[in-house]
Amino acid sequence: MSDAVVERVTRMVAPLVADLKLDLYDLEYRGGVLRITVDTPPGSSGGVDLDTIALLTRMIGRDFDHDDPMPGHYTLEVTSPGLERTLRLPTHWQREIGKTVNVRLRDVAAGDRRVQGTLVAADEVQATIRLDDTDLTERVIPYAQVDRAKTVFVWGPAPKPGKAPAAKKSAAKQSAAKPTTTKSAAAKPKQTSKQKSTPTTSGPSDAAGSRKEAQEAS
Repeated sequence: MSDAVVERVTRMVAPLVADLKLDLYDLEYRGGVLRITVDTPPGSSGGVDLDTIALLTRMIGRDFDHDDPMPGHYTLEVTSPGLERTLRLPTHWQREIGKTVNVRLRDVAAGDRRVQGTLVAADEVQATIRLDDTDLTERVIPYAQVDRAKTVFVWGPAPKPGKAPAAKKSAAKQSAAKPTTTKSAAAKPKQTSKQKSTPTTSGPSDAAGSRKEAQEAS
């Protein structure tokens, strides 16, 4: 996707995202999929719920029906980052300072390719990670060396012997409820002669996706 198309899509989508008091977290086109990722502002108590994702999908679909910014065939996906978030842009790193991150590096020795620790600083060109070792070593990693990076969801402190892991049990119950949420969302599809969108959830995280197949008028 050219820079011009990215700019055009961003210009159309950003105001809609802002109207719902959300942040445009990422916009990426890969393998025929235009993925628009939105998130709540930093410091918010929760993530983006499925109803909000469905509403935003309808809003974007309405505008794309009127003036489609993407040439050719593509799939549109509207989603939220989830509990474990991909770190692709400097802004992603800067939002997640203080969290545990896992980084896979490129062009390094095999033993040094994986780095995990606490993200303690990030700017426009590099990040500083405090490693999980006894010396609490800090390692500066330029983004140019990063092959893939994401945050790591960490469960709360391990329970003391004899006590049940209440937090984990609670999370398991919430995960089991996911099919109910999916069924509720399935009642919201929007169809036009050109497009079809179907809100869905995306796994055990708080991420939620919506898909629309668009094609040029024949």
